Amino acid sequence: MHRHRELCERAVDPLEIAAGLEAHGVTDRTAARFRHRDVFSLAEEMYARVPRDGEPAPRPVTSARPGARADWAALALLPGALCAAAVVGLRFTDGQPRLAVAAGGALAVSLGLRVALRHGPLSTGHRTTSAATRAWTCWLVAYALLGDGLLSAGLDGGPDGPWPLATAPVLALALGCAPAAWCAQLFAIRARRKLTASRGLEEFAASAQPLLLAAVGLFLCALGGLLALCGTALGEPAAYAGAGSLGALLLLARLLTARGFTHAPAVVLAVAGAAEATALATVFAGRLPGCSFLATPVESLADAWGAGAVPALACGAAALVLLVHATRTLTRASAHSLPCGET
Repeated sequence: MHRHRELCERAVDPLEIAAGLEAHGVTDRTAARFRHRDVFSLAEEMYARVPRDGEPAPRPVTSARPGARADWAALALLPGALCAAAVVGLRFTDGQPRLAVAAGGALAVSLGLRVALRHGPLSTGHRTTSAATRAWTCWLVAYALLGDGLLSAGLDGGPDGPWPLATAPVLALALGCAPAAWCAQLFAIRARRKLTASRGLEEFAASAQPLLLAAVGLFLCALGGLLALCGTALGEPAAYAGAGSLGALLLLARLLTARGFTHAPAVVLAVAGAAEATALATVFAGRLPGCSFLATPVESLADAWGAGAVPALACGAAALVLLVHATRTLTRASAHSLPCGET
């Protein structure tokens, strides 16, 4: 009680103390040393024994600033709108103007995405993502735009000239920022309600896990619809597997980062990006004398499933790892004991 007095004095209910103890590494085994069956039972005694000056204020359920939700919901549409304008510009230009439009569009979308992610449920608050994480994220998106075309050209003996851009998947991912934010908001709201109603940490974890899976599944359904729409409108392959896996990976990485779990997303994004870079490197390294064996794995994979199998496998495996990690971390009470962003 002396060590965690500040936590006990500001807590509005025992579950908030239990979440804080969990965040500090207190387990049920630790609670057993204090003659309690679990952490929540220990938290109840601490809540009852620490004096307070008055009745605690109720938990905030809405943003303190009127119109905050409308602001981030509108900002979440900004990356998709800017990307759509850039794609239209690319369709109607050629030569040097096309390069200028591509560079300006990439810069505009990057700035729009940065603005959108500063607000709402995907905001990291005072925390900042590392430069390496941002670099690997940019690489993964760049590969979605250029990678499959370059890999196919390399396998065919090229590239002999400019390879095609896969604008449909990137446009769908940019448009997917809005449903990603809305699904994250839905998960945050439902999780906070479950946190208030739960009477134990295990009960909350059991109720929060389906919420997380439902939020990710809902986002993937929305992204699948956007991929189909963009592929039809632009007359390009939708790349459901590669772009869908990348979308899931980026959503899970952002959900974890927004809640303070930054290490696992940084490592997994780096591994996925390195896997794609290695695939490209082995294809071109295989042209060196006596090194053709280096390209054999990628060639076999591309012959069987197409060039899109590389990002699908790399991002799909990474997303699966993050999903397993998220079901263990984002279902903790300590991950929701404080509001994140402007939820």
